Amino acid sequence: MKQIENMKYIITILLTSLTLCAQDFNKLDENGKKNGLWKGVYEASKRPRYEGTFEHGKEIGMFKFFDDTKAGTVIATREFNAKDNSCYTIFYNQNKSKVSEGKVVNKQFEGEWKYYHEDSPSIMTLEIYANGKLNGVRKVFYKSGVIAEETTYKDGFKNGAYKSYAENGIVMEESNYKNGLYDGQAIYRNPTNEISGQGVYKNGKKVGIWKMLVKGKMKDVNMNFQNKNFKKPVMPKQGDVKVEVKDAEKPNPDLDSEIKNKLGR
Repeated sequence: MKQIENMKYIITILLTSLTLCAQDFNKLDENGKKNGLWKGVYEASKRPRYEGTFEHGKEIGMFKFFDDTKAGTVIATREFNAKDNSCYTIFYNQNKSKVSEGKVVNKQFEGEWKYYHEDSPSIMTLEIYANGKLNGVRKVFYKSGVIAEETTYKDGFKNGAYKSYAENGIVMEESNYKNGLYDGQAIYRNPTNEISGQGVYKNGKKVGIWKMLVKGKMKDVNMNFQNKNFKKPVMPKQGDVKVEVKDAEKPNPDLDSEIKNKLGR
């Protein structure tokens, strides 16, 4: 009998301990706000979704987020800073490689954000944010680390100089933007570093006389009458980065005759 009583006592202690452990997280304070350690789960699978600590409803310290698999791989971390209401966020893929990282302030991107080539420590893109909007020069890199593209932003719109590069360093395009549209002088080069097009944009459209490379020769084309774009130089196949190259039509070797026909000559 004494052994049975002892067993009952031990079981009672264990159950009490388990109950206390179960109450060590997902608690609310007297005002109904999350307080202390919290562990969230995916509704369908009941697998761990996140874990982190709250202080009277506010996240503090490190939070971890998990994918909905048996492995429960960490797919993101967020480290909260109560002083400036920011959190440093890192996203991972399921191979545990970084995808991107940067600071979030008041739920908006702030400062420098880095994006990585797939399963590689090599940086693919660098962006600078102010109040959640792109500002400054956005840079894209080939996997080799060579610069592929530079775009100037202001308040989320392309404003200022733009350049794209081949991996061998040739500047394929030099142009300018204003409020998200091409505006001003532009120069295009082919992979052999020859100028293939040069002229002026206004409000996103080519205007005036453009010099265009047609069958190995430069020709003057009055874009006020000619409503066809020449084809931008095709970037060499380099790594995983696709430099922004807009679609356009091929140059027409009979441009002069077409223009004359339109003018009734």
